[in-house]
Amino acid sequence: MSTSLTFHPNCSSGIFSALALALGSLSFTASAANLPSLPEPIANNAVTKITAKGHDYFLSFNGLTSGKDYQAVTNKAFMLKVGDNNWQTIKPVPIETPVNGLVGRLASVATSINGKAYVFGGYTVAKDHSEVSVPDVYSFNPLSKSYRQLAPMPVPVDDSVALPYQDRYIYLVSGWHNDGNVNLVQVYDVKNDTWQQASPYPGRPVFGQAGAIANNQMIVCDGVRVDVHLEKRRSYAAEPACYLGKIGDKSPYKIDWRKVEHPTGTARYRMAAIGDDATNSAYFVGGSDNPYNYSGIGYNGVPSEPDSKVWQFKFSDKQWQLSNTKTATMDHRMLVKHQGQLLTVGGMLKGQEVTDKVIVQANLSK
Repeated sequence: MSTSLTFHPNCSSGIFSALALALGSLSFTASAANLPSLPEPIANNAVTKITAKGHDYFLSFNGLTSGKDYQAVTNKAFMLKVGDNNWQTIKPVPIETPVNGLVGRLASVATSINGKAYVFGGYTVAKDHSEVSVPDVYSFNPLSKSYRQLAPMPVPVDDSVALPYQDRYIYLVSGWHNDGNVNLVQVYDVKNDTWQQASPYPGRPVFGQAGAIANNQMIVCDGVRVDVHLEKRRSYAAEPACYLGKIGDKSPYKIDWRKVEHPTGTARYRMAAIGDDATNSAYFVGGSDNPYNYSGIGYNGVPSEPDSKVWQFKFSDKQWQLSNTKTATMDHRMLVKHQGQLLTVGGMLKGQEVTDKVIVQANLSK
């Protein structure tokens, strides 16, 4: 968001002693996984992977091109059929009602269920830097290369997370709505094209957080909160906090939320994350410890740089495992899992460089 941020001191790194950190069981590489680069550099793009008719597809929707200004905000979309030599440029993401003629969006999120991608929201950016959260939801079919408009979000959010469950439900947890964060957990029912509210997010509402789901548990970490003060303007601060949610057996809308120990005590903004049912784990990659607007320059005026840490959270024992990847990246919406590897698609590298690379960030631990 485009409002200036005021930061609070990070909590002590001594938190490491309270965690069981086992280094070395994740392996890392910066090689390109034999996957071609995107047609052009793009960051803040909503990415997901689909399997349809026995073929794997990578999708990238919306985002920020290398100009890194309001004119670089785009609704471009790209698709890679794994095995092909190049990505295809597909039809741009539609928008039901352009905001002052604007069609490009930042901070939209995507996920996939049953061979289709689902793209949620995002925000438009005008020349005067005004931003509007878009309510639009679309599914995308990689076989027909077509979009379908779906029921809009009850409360439009951006910089949120989209977590799929039971091949039917998609959870949007917290996020930014026009001029403030919300604590809502909005659940989209793919089968019925309907929305319902679930148990609200228990922490400080945030934007730019990351989240992942494995089996019936989700974890959401970090982001940026809003602080309200007496007789002065509100301020914004990085929020180092993680919350674990267990979805109820009787209702997908009942979530038992618990706070869990943060792995480092230092919040990261716009990490990439994904869950893995097989390892019953969540993985978080990259991001920056200095929140920023779309240009990659921090709200505090300091250029933001990407982080190289990888966090693995094991749901079974609620412990963290930390290590590093060779390629630090930021400005992500989601990790992609492919052939036992965790990949980022686009994003920003050091020096706020928008990249077109598909980068292997980690190999899944056994």
